[in-house]
Amino acid sequence: MKKLILLATLIALCAAPLKAQNVDQSAQIAQLTEEVNTLKTKSTTWDKITKALPKISGYAQVRYEFKGGDASTSTFQLRRVRVSFDGNISPKIDYKLQAELTSFKLVDAYFSYKPLDALNVRAGQFKLPFSIENTDYGPTKIELIDYPMALTYLVAYDEAIGEDVIKANGRDLGAKIYGKFANGIVAYDLGVFNGRGLNTKDNNKSKDVVGRLNIRPIKGLLLSGSYMWGEYGSSYLKRERWGAGVCYDYGNWMARSEYIGGNTGEQTSEGVYVTAGYRFCKNWMAVARYDTFCENTEFRPETSTTTYTVGINWRPVKHFLMQANYAYEDMVSGQGSRNIFQLQVSAIF
Repeated sequence: MKKLILLATLIALCAAPLKAQNVDQSAQIAQLTEEVNTLKTKSTTWDKITKALPKISGYAQVRYEFKGGDASTSTFQLRRVRVSFDGNISPKIDYKLQAELTSFKLVDAYFSYKPLDALNVRAGQFKLPFSIENTDYGPTKIELIDYPMALTYLVAYDEAIGEDVIKANGRDLGAKIYGKFANGIVAYDLGVFNGRGLNTKDNNKSKDVVGRLNIRPIKGLLLSGSYMWGEYGSSYLKRERWGAGVCYDYGNWMARSEYIGGNTGEQTSEGVYVTAGYRFCKNWMAVARYDTFCENTEFRPETSTTTYTVGINWRPVKHFLMQANYAYEDMVSGQGSRNIFQLQVSAIF
């Protein structure tokens, strides 16, 4: 009996430290768990704050240009300096502000409400949903330095309407609905706009109506059609535009072509471009374009210009692009022809 009492006493004495140790470990585990939960809460709060902050991005482009001919020019130009702020107000509402700093102006200022893939709403100032090149190929993505003439002269880049000229980078003030169907194969845009360019009130009761339909049957291939109808200014001058195009851009190869035509009052204009390019040696791309535009089809020989352009692009890193272009411009209007050389550097952040 004495032996049993002695054995029980020894077991109790050995178990006491183990019990104390277990209590200490449990307390440490509880403390660590509390600290982890605190860090998770702080991390979640910080994630919410950072998600609410706008994403800041932008780019700067410096160009050198030489134009030959009777009125030859040679100049450097700080062409674009853009700063963008993009953010989300909620999972279904986002916004964008983009400013041009070379001569300060807001080029984009809009918000989008996206409840469904098939039906979204955008309101503010943004790109007109017209043409592949205007909507899908911005200044840091387009393969050549200048946009084609039909886009420039008919879609609010350098568009002459009577005595006015709309220099709006292909943008306008208005609202649109847009969406996509069939797993993104079919997409549409339909909008109404002032028709007067950047941050400018309308001066008539009419609104420009713009529509676009895109079909992407296979990866890299885009078929697109666009239409715009409007009346410009207090005289309600007719402003009608139509266009159709095809684009293949996947892997090493790129090819794109569009026809754009329009009526401005009683004058009909039209233009076509064909661009093709090949990406080689990982960071290099060779590209060429045929571009022709007729300002007034009633006097086609006298008001037509055709430009042949070849170029080479070098993008050693994602956020730096250097482009060199040579163009031969044939002005059938009797002004002769001229050679154009351009070099442009883009820094993107």
